[in-house]
Amino acid sequence: MSAKVAVVTGGNKGIGLAIVRALCKQYQGEVYLTARDADRGQAALESLASDGLKALFRQLDIDDLNSVISAAAFFKEKYGGVDVLVNNAGIAFKVADTAPFAVQAEVTLKTNFFATRDMLTHFLPLIKAGGRVVNVSSFVSCRSLNQCSPELQQRFRSEDITEDELVGLMQRFVDEAKTGEHKQGGWPDTAYGVSKLGLTTLSMILARRLSKERPNDGILLNACCPGWVRTDMAGPKAPKSPDEGAVTPVYLALLPPGATEPHGKFVSEKEVQTW
Repeated sequence: MSAKVAVVTGGNKGIGLAIVRALCKQYQGEVYLTARDADRGQAALESLASDGLKALFRQLDIDDLNSVISAAAFFKEKYGGVDVLVNNAGIAFKVADTAPFAVQAEVTLKTNFFATRDMLTHFLPLIKAGGRVVNVSSFVSCRSLNQCSPELQQRFRSEDITEDELVGLMQRFVDEAKTGEHKQGGWPDTAYGVSKLGLTTLSMILARRLSKERPNDGILLNACCPGWVRTDMAGPKAPKSPDEGAVTPVYLALLPPGATEPHGKFVSEKEVQTW
């Protein structure tokens, strides 16, 4: 019987590190902090060790498909799979950033949607029975959904949207952003919001697929909002500490054995939100 294992992406700082810290305290198993930068990852491990907490490190850059595939192979070989996966890695341009919207759209969706999807493509088959998958999304995904055209809203809320259709819509946003036609295309003026809208919708699609393909495995997959948290990404004025931001992701990662819900939901402050 191999040890239970939890994997957190983007774990070297901010909410990701706070999630790792909480799992080290509460999870009955090994906890992997993953990050693209090995030096920063090791430094984060040392900061945890100084608090008497033991995590393990694995280099993982979600933007690099080979890195994703190699990490998946590592966890499959060493542990026979993964029990808890928290997809936390993500990026956001600052409000004051002067990068053209076309660039912001492409870069933001590349990491927050397409790379996170690569993680799910390669790691979902490794999730063991009773496993938990948590995708760290954002409340802006709800806001952005409500700012989409009625046609787009209908698709994103639909029970029959497929992963391929969603991928096509996300690519369409990027393409229309490049020509400056995204607003006419029914999209809001936020690359971050659309990236997280895509991630929340993807979570719902994949949860439905798990229920259909592995109905007896008791896997729960959800998207969540950590809240507005003081991090390098959100800035110093946010009301929540990283540890407070980790509460809902960790709650979903540690849903008790035998729990049947939430599954395929968007969760904030431990409460299921209307989509």
